[in-house]
Formats: sequence, C-alpha cells, structure tokens
Amino acid sequence: MRLTIPVAKVLSALLADPEAPRYGLDLMKLTGLPSGTLYPVLHRLQAAGWLAADWEEVDPVAAGRPARRYYRLTGEGARAARLALAELRALAPDGGTSRGGAEPAGAPAW
Repeated sequence: MRLTIPVAKVLSALLADPEAPRYGLDLMKLTGLPSGTLYPVLHRLQAAGWLAADWEEVDPVAAGRPARRYYRLTGEGARAARLALAELRALAPDGGTSRGGAEPAGAPAW
C-alpha cells in the first residue's frame, strides 16, 4: 500500500482508537480531509483488507438521517498500519517527533 499523507492521516485517526467504528463525517473531522479525498482512501484500504466496513442497522425515517457506513481496522490492517506509520516516522528528518499545525490528537504532523 502506498502511504500518502491522506492515507497516513486516515490510519492515524483509526489507530487513535482501533476498536471504535468510525463513519465518514467523523473521519473527515478527525483528519481534515474532504470527502473527495477521504472516500477513495477508505476504498483502497478496504480493498487491501486493512478495513472492514458495515452499514448501520437503523431506520432512516426514525433516526432522521441516512444510515451510516462504519469503518474499522481489521487485525491485519491495524498491524500493517502501525508498521507503515512507524516506518514513515523513521524516515522523517527529525524522526517524526515534531508536532505542528492543527492536526487531530493522535495524528502525525505530516
């Protein structure tokens, strides 16, 4: 898997709480990525077997909103994501120790 900055942001957000299922808008807020960037990343991660995705069981009329598609890292995805992010941090000039900007908690400052 090619680890681009958007992919790294999504993986970091998912690894912040690996057991928590996340839906698109939630991930957009955590990563700062627009939907046109986020959803292709999610599809690539799912195709690679790193993500599982399931539709929420909800009556849209009763809930007053459409059903959400929840994403979560698979066991292999969590292992691969941790390894990929560690390798990326090791390549950073400062070893990935600097933080800057308005990145979400747990996300690297790429």
